[in-house]
Amino acid sequence: MHLNSAVAAALLASSAQAHGFHGNPHGFPGQDSVPGADASSSTASVSYTVPAELPTFTPSALKAPFLEQFTSGWESRWKASHAKKDTQGSEEEWAYVGEWAVEEPSVYNGLVGSKNLVAKNAAAHHAISAKFPKKIDPKGKTLVVQYEVKLQKGLECGGAYMKLLRDTKALHQEEFSNASPYVIMFGPDKCGHTNKVHFIFNHKNPKTGEYEEKHLLAPAQAEIDKVSHLYTLVVQPNNTFTIQKDGDTVREGSLLDQFSPAVNPDKEIDDPKDTKPEDWVDEARIPDPEATKPEDWDEDAPFEIVDEDATKPEDWLEDEATTVPDPEAQKPEDWDDEEDGDWVAPMVPNPKCAEVSGCGPWTKPMISNPDYKGPWTAPYIDNPAYKGVWAPRKIANPDYFEDKTPANFEPMGAIGFELWTMQADVSFDNIYIGHSIDDAKKLADETFFVKFPVEKALEQAEKPKESAKPSSPSDLKFFDDPVTYVKEKLDLFLTLAAKNPIEAIKFVPEVPTAIAGLLVTILALTGILTSGGNVPAPVKKAAVDAKEKAKDAKDKAAEAVATGAENIKAEANKRATRSSS
Repeated sequence: MHLNSAVAAALLASSAQAHGFHGNPHGFPGQDSVPGADASSSTASVSYTVPAELPTFTPSALKAPFLEQFTSGWESRWKASHAKKDTQGSEEEWAYVGEWAVEEPSVYNGLVGSKNLVAKNAAAHHAISAKFPKKIDPKGKTLVVQYEVKLQKGLECGGAYMKLLRDTKALHQEEFSNASPYVIMFGPDKCGHTNKVHFIFNHKNPKTGEYEEKHLLAPAQAEIDKVSHLYTLVVQPNNTFTIQKDGDTVREGSLLDQFSPAVNPDKEIDDPKDTKPEDWVDEARIPDPEATKPEDWDEDAPFEIVDEDATKPEDWLEDEATTVPDPEAQKPEDWDDEEDGDWVAPMVPNPKCAEVSGCGPWTKPMISNPDYKGPWTAPYIDNPAYKGVWAPRKIANPDYFEDKTPANFEPMGAIGFELWTMQADVSFDNIYIGHSIDDAKKLADETFFVKFPVEKALEQAEKPKESAKPSSPSDLKFFDDPVTYVKEKLDLFLTLAAKNPIEAIKFVPEVPTAIAGLLVTILALTGILTSGGNVPAPVKKAAVDAKEKAKDAKDKAAEAVATGAENIKAEANKRATRSSS
């Protein structure tokens, strides 16, 4: 339906972490704020300053089982896959046609000379991998996985996670695909309302030898913007894990109780052969079979009756109509009696009725019937035959096992990025996979915590000042800018409604609320103005006042919308003139 913008405007107006191993929020020992940030600002609104000279990249001297900064020679380590994507159960066939490049960021480059691995194509499947110099066996050791993600064009739908691949003889980089066996999958994934930092590990069933994915429950959300973000996973030999984002701990727990399905199955399970007995009674309460309806219970008595004691108020004007033609209304100048018919002034509440108890034919009001009892039903009592909620008996789980050391992951032979993304230029840098928390921290201090404040400063420099218009319709306030408020809310609602009406109602509730309010107001006013009954004078007066206020709000909103339309038209003309010049 189309909503009159002026009415909509009037109605819309009325409805109108704990820190982890990095030691502090930004990973700098003995330092409580990011260099270049205004310390007087709150954490939520830190102000950054672009340095006079941008920092430059220096390769790290750290040693690790695998440390990648995409310096010279990266082509010998990383190989793009030319395999077909495994699409079992589907007739579609997908190939990894997405291209890869190693280059400096084109958006907010905070560390000159530092190059990223970049997935270059939008709406494409990408796959690339690098073998480790030697297999990494985390058994009995701390495992640290850390890397940077930079979404240079944002991310509406796609992945930016890595996979640590199982060390097998069949590990061939050219054939790397979604079907390649992996040990750990870690990193951001975003599509629509789904936004999570994956932590999934493949666990081998010691009884069957089969592998099963274990997914982290309640994963943290990924950061979706265009600056670099640091993701860190630490798994300790005691089965505890920590996930950090930009040096802050966002999730921690145990591999034994924070994953689904659980690592270890239940010791006992329901007996699949057990069935509920036919005579089992599981109704806890029942109608009292001995109860009878009282003799004086009248089920036919009405809910309301006429108030026989009521008398007509002395000031009631029975000869006055409740509505009269609007004395201030004038026939429009463009009204044509031959084409439009005889012009009739609209009806308005009779002002005489506002000063008295009421107008028109008087009738006695209805009141609640003191003898009304409604249909009789027997009261409920505890069921004497109740046996409780039935459940099958428990038996020993034949598939039970207990793995006390799930952190002893299988050896890993390579790292891979196997992604599908709707946005191009998803970038990765400074990958650390090893066993030293301190070395991972040092690498972050050398790289991420140098570039991050610079990137934030560059990002803030591009953003409009706080006095500029709100960044999204949800930030708008009607009285700050009625024209923009109405236009943005309606545009957003209609755009969403065209695709999914439920989502439109969910995300822009002001519009359906306004429509409902309008209908309720119209029905209420119609009922008040057309009823010939004994409506109290204060209610009549309130109705008159409400109509006048609604008319005034409508006129003001219409003026605001008209002004906005003129401004938009003028701006469009300016743009058209510039384009043609």
